[in-house]
Amino acid sequence: MRVVTWLGRHDPGFSALRRAGRAAIVVPLLFLVGSQVLRNPEVALFGAFGSFAMLLFVDFSGPLRERIQAQLALAVAGAALVTLGTLASSPVWLSAVAMAVVAFGVLFAGSVSSVIASASTSLLLAFILPVTLSGTAASIGPRLLGWGLAAVVSVVAISVLWPAPVREPLRGPAVEACRALAARLRTAVEPPSGTEPAAADPGGDAAVAALQRVFLATPYRPTGLSAPARTVVRLVDELTWLDAVIGQFLRHGRGAATAPDAAGSPSAADSAAWSLGATAADVLEEGAALLAQHGGDPAAVEAALGRLADERSRVEVVTLAPAPMPSGLVGLGAAEQFAAALGPGFRAQELAYAVATVAGNIVLTARAERRTWWQRMLGRQPGGLSGPLAAATERATGFVGKTSVWLRNSIRGGIGLGIAVLVAKLTGVQHSFWVVLGTMSVLRSSALSTGQTALRGVVGTVVGVVVGAAALFVIGAHPVVLWLVLPLAILVAGVAPAAISFAAGQAAFTIVIVLLFNVIAPTGWTVGLIRIEDVALGCAVSLGVGALFWPRGASASLRSAIGDAYLASVDYLRAAVDYGMTRCDETASDHPEPRQQSMRAAAASRRLDDAFRTYLTERGSKQRPLAEVSALITGVAGVRLAADAIVELWRGQAAGDGDRSAAREALDGRVERLVSWYGGLTTALVAREELPGPAGSDPSANGVLAAAVLGEAGDMTPTATAVRIIWTADYLEVVRRLEAAIVAPGAPADT
Repeated sequence: MRVVTWLGRHDPGFSALRRAGRAAIVVPLLFLVGSQVLRNPEVALFGAFGSFAMLLFVDFSGPLRERIQAQLALAVAGAALVTLGTLASSPVWLSAVAMAVVAFGVLFAGSVSSVIASASTSLLLAFILPVTLSGTAASIGPRLLGWGLAAVVSVVAISVLWPAPVREPLRGPAVEACRALAARLRTAVEPPSGTEPAAADPGGDAAVAALQRVFLATPYRPTGLSAPARTVVRLVDELTWLDAVIGQFLRHGRGAATAPDAAGSPSAADSAAWSLGATAADVLEEGAALLAQHGGDPAAVEAALGRLADERSRVEVVTLAPAPMPSGLVGLGAAEQFAAALGPGFRAQELAYAVATVAGNIVLTARAERRTWWQRMLGRQPGGLSGPLAAATERATGFVGKTSVWLRNSIRGGIGLGIAVLVAKLTGVQHSFWVVLGTMSVLRSSALSTGQTALRGVVGTVVGVVVGAAALFVIGAHPVVLWLVLPLAILVAGVAPAAISFAAGQAAFTIVIVLLFNVIAPTGWTVGLIRIEDVALGCAVSLGVGALFWPRGASASLRSAIGDAYLASVDYLRAAVDYGMTRCDETASDHPEPRQQSMRAAAASRRLDDAFRTYLTERGSKQRPLAEVSALITGVAGVRLAADAIVELWRGQAAGDGDRSAAREALDGRVERLVSWYGGLTTALVAREELPGPAGSDPSANGVLAAAVLGEAGDMTPTATAVRIIWTADYLEVVRRLEAAIVAPGAPADT
């Protein structure tokens, strides 16, 4: 029981034990079939290492059907790489060039899908083994037979040998976040009869923070090319933004609700806003229930979204209803009063849009999961989502840039593995694939991390040789005992890296190698010395490549990635405001939405996400507290989602109702101030200077804008266009308030 308890702490969910247990059964079995039944060393070798690749080095998540599909795709791709690697195994220059190209392609392909990224080690192994073991076209058959046997048995193994539960790391926390945010809204907007609204429940903040921690816990963005994977991952940013929106809604709404009209009752705008809040809670509760299922019926969520749309329309009707201005107010004072009266409506429609965005993605997830087999085969996507090929192209092109850590790591990996193949073949070492595997296992994103990992790898290998030699001394010349000990050694080798350390994993895997090669041909512990030599050579290659190519890793490029993401997001924000103002003239239908700016902002955000994940995994001290860096990262999504909201606000607007040049000038001034501040932030980040302080608010700004929209003649009758212009300014104010959270996380933003 103590062992089980210890494993439970160090191997959550026993995922490493599950993989190792399968490999411990399958690897000896296939090795036995190849070496003793078929009497073909290549079948035995490729069957054994193919089993390692498909059972130990990869663990797909999701429903069983999706895991089997991914396993089959890995088998097919691996077979192609085995064939290509065999054909490129000579001459030496071709082997090195082919290894570099294939390694870069496999590593960079991981940028489009976490499924591909998680299988990159397995795919590389499928090429490393044949390209380092010289062969001819005649060798392809036995090698493919061994790989094919491993593929067939691996599919059976993941299906019947301790099948893994459905693991979707983001789905459960997203469900809890939706429920917590719904409860937060429900408690505040529906107090018991005769009581004041309750204080905002902080449970929503905690649930959203938990979702963010899970999102950042993996070394790559946890999303695939399937429609459900793409829609669920969007919820992370959207729920984070919704949490902030709900906070503003409750804070400002409560302030407004305490100012009753002349009859002592809340104003019509306040009542409509709080009624919308209750409906928004309904939508979130229904959305959480739907997301907790797989392929559930989205009818209830869609019905709730319909009610939310009705409440939103009611808010707009109430907002557009003329309200008498207090006596004695004229000109700018009346304009300020008019702008303030639109506050509850803005908070309500902001909340409605944020909730509808979250629920819309949940509906798309359910509809994607309810597609028939035929619809999936035809690539039909729900709700106008782009297909997998288009999504893959968009993601891959988005990672091409000077700040792309993924691109740098892919180039570094390709060069490192290509040089490793060249060195291994030119030196003529035995088992040259160990040199390449050693390079692959220790090469990291920075020279410091690579050096530390290389040292642990060599030490672990030496320890493994010593333990393996002792084991051989005890076992002696008893092949049956070797066969019996081999599964236990594989089991330990599979668990050790996850439960103990990388060095322990290297030691355990070395023991497996010593036992495995002594099963083939008894050579004693000297095979371990060869492995030490090969691993040390591979580590030396990694150190050289790590020192020459971007040795400072992600920490050096994270600042630039943050700056680029802010610049792209603010550019999208400017384009969104321009789009909104073009809807004010008579040719509104001729102006397209700023899709290109939106795509560039999303691509920059993904590059930033990758740089931040790599930064988190790198060893060494961090120059800034993690909370400050996280605040810088989170702000990017806030700017981009505010731009999305502005575009949606104006999307249904008909042709304008007059000259809005004065309003455009006022909005342009606000946008330029934001562009200037975020540009200064980028400059300070890249130059490693002190970050600029947040810009202060201008209390009269909304009044000036309202006067520009309505004129100062005192006619305060609102129009749909006038309201949308002022609400656009409110979104810009939301972005301005982000400045305080970005440069001073935890400090209260001015309102």
